[in-house]
Amino acid sequence: MSLLVTMTRSDALLARRNPVAKLAASLLLTLALLSTLDPLAPAVAIAVELAVVPLFGLSYRHLLRRAGPLLVAGAGIVISLMFFAAEREGVVLFGIGPFVVTTGVLASAGALTLRLFAVALPAIIVLATTDPTDLADALIQNVRAPARFAIGALAAFRLLPLLGAEWRSLTLARRARGLDAGHNPFVALRLFASTTFALLVGAIRRGTRLAMAMDARGFDSGVPRTMARVQRFGLADWALILAGAAVGVGAVALSVALGVFRPLL
Repeated sequence: MSLLVTMTRSDALLARRNPVAKLAASLLLTLALLSTLDPLAPAVAIAVELAVVPLFGLSYRHLLRRAGPLLVAGAGIVISLMFFAAEREGVVLFGIGPFVVTTGVLASAGALTLRLFAVALPAIIVLATTDPTDLADALIQNVRAPARFAIGALAAFRLLPLLGAEWRSLTLARRARGLDAGHNPFVALRLFASTTFALLVGAIRRGTRLAMAMDARGFDSGVPRTMARVQRFGLADWALILAGAAVGVGAVALSVALGVFRPLL
């Protein structure tokens, strides 16, 4: 759960931007990339995203650490299409039993993997460079989101790191009582399912207590709330939003101009 901790320099150029502006820029870029299935548009977007990482005050080492699950997901896409792709066009490269891997299969797998990275990287960068409290305050002040929703989401986000600690506690407690899978994968799967259920029950109980505590403190009173930290939205924030949209539209326009555009619908 350490991946949920903000790791950035507060003096970085783009890290100082309004959280809503960073979120809107990433959403506009993502929406543009979702319109095409070709590999060129996401490749261009990934190049731009990696180029601006230092402007957010985030090191490439931290970005690689946070993007680790994406590497696993990308490998899963490639392996899945190699074995289960319906269309196998192009030149045959090699065969694995009854499965034939062709250049068309690898091209499709590569395009989907690039699309996954291009869509997920902006979200990772925004999450890594935005304080959750600032985001909740910005949603309330700049987007006029309901305070109950924004603060409730902030409280839930703050509780996420506790799930990792509680999982470790449950695992150690069961091991102390002699419930250990050893090298048996079936027992390990059964213990995983029961531990997950216990974790879910504990999370629901904690969420219920938190909701009651928030209501007791007047979070649903309907009285206009004051904000301790003002979130300003200026011209630089609008420029970031326009830049995100321009990158997405420009990447798609380039694929159209080069004749490789493949519309989603």
